[in-house]
Amino acid sequence: MAKVAVVAIGGNSLIKDAQHQTVPDQYQAIVDTVAHIVDMIQEGYEVVVTHGNGPQVGFILLRSEITHDVLKAKCAHAGKVPDCAMAKYQGIPGLHTVPMDSCGADTQGAIGYQLQQALYNECKKRGIQKPAATVVTQVLVDAKDPSFQKPSKPIGLFYTETEAKRKQQEDGWDIMEDAGRGWRRVVASPMPLEILEENAIKTLIQQGFVVIAVGGGGVPVVRDENGFLKGAAAVIDKDLATSLLAANIHADLLVISTGVEKVSLNFGKPQQKDLDRMTLAEAKQYMAEGHFKPGSMLPKIKAAISFLEKGGQKVIITNPESLLQAVRGKTGTHMTRE
Repeated sequence: MAKVAVVAIGGNSLIKDAQHQTVPDQYQAIVDTVAHIVDMIQEGYEVVVTHGNGPQVGFILLRSEITHDVLKAKCAHAGKVPDCAMAKYQGIPGLHTVPMDSCGADTQGAIGYQLQQALYNECKKRGIQKPAATVVTQVLVDAKDPSFQKPSKPIGLFYTETEAKRKQQEDGWDIMEDAGRGWRRVVASPMPLEILEENAIKTLIQQGFVVIAVGGGGVPVVRDENGFLKGAAAVIDKDLATSLLAANIHADLLVISTGVEKVSLNFGKPQQKDLDRMTLAEAKQYMAEGHFKPGSMLPKIKAAISFLEKGGQKVIITNPESLLQAVRGKTGTHMTRE
């Protein structure tokens, strides 16, 4: 069987800048990224693609919030109860808010569709027959995970303190101030425990499919006391979920795509040092020394460490445009157990 590579691409990488946020803009960014993934296919890899979805979930929440707030305002002005069905009956357009787990599933489908189409077209240009399929993936988390008691993962828009506290009171949100930029909604970010569609992913790989899975870290679900599944209002770290998937399917290579060509020590400082190679022990040491920042390189290093500790052989961290050269060993940061 061919070597298996799991490639993680970020949700932010699908949005190049503030002037290119539309769905067609995001598709073009996917087209650019997919060209590098097909390079890997031509190198002989079976590829599983995972992706982030933070900005895309934010857009869904924004549409939902705006419509919901407009509806409530119209109903209040008209002296009517702000109930969606009642509002529609009385001629006021209304839209329900979207739960977090549904936001995750929605973005898995939409981004997966774009990846499938871009992969088909790129393969057709190169004369390759390689089917692709998206697996809307549920990821089991522990209902007693400590993060549910202390939500800390910012999502969605920035608000003033007054607006945020109104949302807290009216909608039951957890809120926090985010690095001096404003107030945001925060949700739990529990550890991924089990990828429920793992066997389907394995079967598709064995059948020669490019598989798109674990989008946005997967849809977080918990089991109740009877063993039934239920969606959770949470966001799973995409890189950690990708690492778990890669370890469980015994991938030969985990590739974590990011905005820089190589991992650096003292990033952004005069003494910055780019790393060509890094062992598991060195990664732990550099992490303890504070070289990797939360919300930036730290989650990627943690994911790489987790993959190697679970038996994985190699991790490459690089930017999308350097992917082929990194796989050939000419650039990127290469992490191994020893």
